[in-house]
Amino acid sequence: MERCIIKDGKRLRLGYTTGSCAAAAAKAAAWMLLSHRRKDTIRLMTPKGIELELTVREIEFGKDCVRCAIEKDGGDDPDITTGALVFAQVTKTCQPGITIDGGVGVGRVTKPGLDQPVGNAAINSVPRQMIQENLHQVAALFDYQGGFQVLIWVPQGEELARKTFNPRLGIVGGISILGTTGIVEPMSEAALIDTIRVELRQKKAQGGKYALLTPGNYGAEFIKDRLHLDPNQAVQVSNYIGDALDICRELGFQGVLLIGHIGKLTKLAGNMMNTHSKYGDCRMPILAAFAGAEGLPAGKIAELLGCVSCDDALSILDTAGLKEATMKRLMGEILWNLRHRAGEEMEVGCAMFSKVWGLLAVSENAKAMAEEIAER
Repeated sequence: MERCIIKDGKRLRLGYTTGSCAAAAAKAAAWMLLSHRRKDTIRLMTPKGIELELTVREIEFGKDCVRCAIEKDGGDDPDITTGALVFAQVTKTCQPGITIDGGVGVGRVTKPGLDQPVGNAAINSVPRQMIQENLHQVAALFDYQGGFQVLIWVPQGEELARKTFNPRLGIVGGISILGTTGIVEPMSEAALIDTIRVELRQKKAQGGKYALLTPGNYGAEFIKDRLHLDPNQAVQVSNYIGDALDICRELGFQGVLLIGHIGKLTKLAGNMMNTHSKYGDCRMPILAAFAGAEGLPAGKIAELLGCVSCDDALSILDTAGLKEATMKRLMGEILWNLRHRAGEEMEVGCAMFSKVWGLLAVSENAKAMAEEIAER
């Protein structure tokens, strides 16, 4: 694709999803099957309204079927599936209708709560709809009254899937055929939030009453080593803490337990529900304000404001004998903001730690929530 977007002052090229690849390959195969002619390019209208013209590769004619592939292009997004060939085989059937399944390198769903039911190929709803709509168009073009059987496969899929969340989600044997718009936008926040939504929906479908959230790997390590919980029970939400709370409320979780490093969670006291540094870094001013409220002298406040890391700030507080009181006050503000975002109907608990100083502050309900999560 040559279409681009401007993001953070950079010109970034758009790409297209595995779902678009599957739909385009199926459309090309069906066209060749009914026309008995070779087709080297295929046009595909994506749900986003952007039309693609894609090169058709690896064309092979069978007795009652045609096989071909489309090469995945993620644009300037760091997409591990870029360059992979997504194959489709389309076979005529006597009965009307279109059946879609996955072959080698396409994952199979083994746990509830995902887009597809247990046992189905991990070809999501929008790609399935794209395949059906495009095959209906081809059938109408050739006045074909029969049906189609569609098989999608990705030769590299099983290897690529090891670098994705699929094994953790219970999708085995390959990648997922994904995409809601058909287009890949580089470094898309929406795509990252969609990944969080998928994991949370699965946790809820498995019977979870409480969601265990952590921003990243530090939190996962702390959950395992200090709280003795299975880190796989946690959903890593990166900087999107506010969005994760919104999703938990939408899915009907009874409560949320957030466990995170002070470097991330301090920003929540300033009501920064997206903690990415591009939106600001208010850590030291917040810590200085709360430490000052607990009696830290002006000279030490100035010293704290000059700290680069939260651990350095904690060292100042510890020497002044104010670490525990400041962390307690900080946790109170964090909880207020989290509860305000979550709404009254959802319980919120929180634990905050440092890799150097260990557990710093914890809400009164966190232990009971952790026990409930451990039992599921």
